Amino acid sequence: MAGGPQRVTLRAYPGVSGYEFGMGEADVMEELERMRAALEASGAFRVLRKLEPPSSIARPDGARMALFVDVETTGLDAARHEIIELAMAEFFYDDAGQVLGVGRTFEALRQPSEPIPAEITALTGIDDALVEGRSIDPAEVAAFAAPAALVVAHNAGFDRRFLERFCDTFTTKPWACSMMEVPWAAEGHEGVKLAYLATAEGFFYDRHRALNDCHAAIELLSRPLGRSGDVAFVRLLASARRPLWRIWAEYAPFDLKDHLKARGYRWNGEATGGPRAWYIDVPDDALEGELAYLRDEIFQREIDPLRRRILAHDRYSDRC
Repeated sequence: MAGGPQRVTLRAYPGVSGYEFGMGEADVMEELERMRAALEASGAFRVLRKLEPPSSIARPDGARMALFVDVETTGLDAARHEIIELAMAEFFYDDAGQVLGVGRTFEALRQPSEPIPAEITALTGIDDALVEGRSIDPAEVAAFAAPAALVVAHNAGFDRRFLERFCDTFTTKPWACSMMEVPWAAEGHEGVKLAYLATAEGFFYDRHRALNDCHAAIELLSRPLGRSGDVAFVRLLASARRPLWRIWAEYAPFDLKDHLKARGYRWNGEATGGPRAWYIDVPDDALEGELAYLRDEIFQREIDPLRRRILAHDRYSDRC
């Protein structure tokens, strides 16, 4: 009866009993699609698809190559903690920023000089037994990364600091951050973690292994954004190509720190690349307005604050 309860007959599917009834793979997939459509049409369910590793393609003629990287480490401090896993995945794009496909991949484990902390094993699934006797050759990494026109990471401020210490090639490349340089919030997302974004886009993947993270991020970058319809990688490229000015509000009054924080200023607590002070990154066309804000609202006098122009070659490094 219309409006009454509906019965959905679930025929077999992989891993249960589909093939016992003579269903071929195509029939099983057709049945799964039928069930998915029925569940989502009900309005009571949302179905996530598992992201499978993409097929590798040769570099298309005229395409540019970017490199997505991800590291797992023994801690958060690049000056004293170590890489225990590195993954890199080539992906190709055209002049318009459309992602054309994924190329070669690199994945390797490395035994650190000290035992892996239990909390890192809990987070990544990587323990001492898994990395015992394993190493990563910096020369091999350098050769793999050399052709890349751009290096991308999801939280590049973390990955770049580790990789620059491990392999000098990464100091010579422009970098971009898929977490910070795509306007996820403005496009309707409430978080920027990779797993959250994947779920919001209707897929899931085996998390906490570096190469899976790379493939998930490339998939996200290849898709149109929810509100503007722009491809995410197009927006990322535009941001990476735009110079920024980093302005330090050095010696700003302590009682105005909440005003600075609300405006987007961050605290440089480690004093890397500049003084221990609040700072903000703004594009060229916002520089004069930001200087006026500091002069009129924060310091209330004429000032000439420390500032530095930042390009993608230095962004997210300890040099800025």
